[in-house]
Amino acid sequence: MAINTVKTVTVFVSDQDAARDFYVDALGMEVKADQTFGDNRWLEVGAPRGTTLVLHKPFPGMSAGGGQGTLLASDDLDADIARLQAAGVVVDGPNELPWATQATFSDPDGNGYVLQG
Repeated sequence: MAINTVKTVTVFVSDQDAARDFYVDALGMEVKADQTFGDNRWLEVGAPRGTTLVLHKPFPGMSAGGGQGTLLASDDLDADIARLQAAGVVVDGPNELPWATQATFSDPDGNGYVLQG
């Protein structure tokens, strides 16, 4: 047996409702799951296809934000950058690099993303 896919990536956030609003309203993702089990809330967001992001409160001893390097794919980089900027997101780019054209931005907790065309 071999690992054949990544199902979810956990993004630690300080406020799950504010994070949901950012990922859904600014990034255009959709809520895939939102369930509460006692004190634990499982909130998944994602694009229509692919890996989903779990927006989770930090575990004891952890802090929100600071994750870097998650790569998001775009079929229309310029349009997605314009939509992000219109939603108030600070975007660096697009930048032409030897391997691709990409832009970077962060969520309200400082989790960084690369948006690649």
